[in-house]
Amino acid sequence: MKKTALLIGACAALAAAMVSAEPIEPKSRIDLFNGEDLSGWTVYLKDGVEDPGVFTVRDGLIHCTGSPAGYLRTEQDYRNYKLHLEWRWVAAPGNSGVLLHMSAPDAVWPKSIECQLMSGNAGDFFVIGGTTMKEHSGPGRRVKKIGASSEKPAGEWNVYEIVCKDDGIYPVVNGELKNVGTDASVSSGKICVQSEGAPIEFRNIYLEPLD
Repeated sequence: MKKTALLIGACAALAAAMVSAEPIEPKSRIDLFNGEDLSGWTVYLKDGVEDPGVFTVRDGLIHCTGSPAGYLRTEQDYRNYKLHLEWRWVAAPGNSGVLLHMSAPDAVWPKSIECQLMSGNAGDFFVIGGTTMKEHSGPGRRVKKIGASSEKPAGEWNVYEIVCKDDGIYPVVNGELKNVGTDASVSSGKICVQSEGAPIEFRNIYLEPLD
């Protein structure tokens, strides 16, 4: 009984440690990645595996090996922002994603709404861990993007600009609006980039205030 109580207490403490006192709403630009190291970020890998080589910083870029599955998440919670993020596939295109409004506990995959990065599908939404939005009618967790892919070939840089305003999410891929999500059940939380099967690089990750 004592061991069970201690375990429950430890889990509660861990979840509490992940929760910011209050989500940050940008008033000016916030650089989430400083180009030098992973300050302000935490790595979580499937089953709690510890592997410092999955997410590394080289030449001003975040490099992700893609295996094992997991993510790099901000330590702070955010709300009402425009997220700017650039990515490219190192070799062959593969799968990854940006998890928005993520909340405890860490898991593969955590409660969040994903803006997909799977090659050919950037701009799709996936509702994860019980999250919902008006546009999701099922079956499955996917809300397909608008129109054809606007992604660039492997090796070239792509730009994601994702506006999160109250309960709305609006992802723009290389200048094209690819989806509209409204009445989302979550509107604040951490921001994550996934390790999900293929080497990928990220750069220029920052938040801007909404106009």
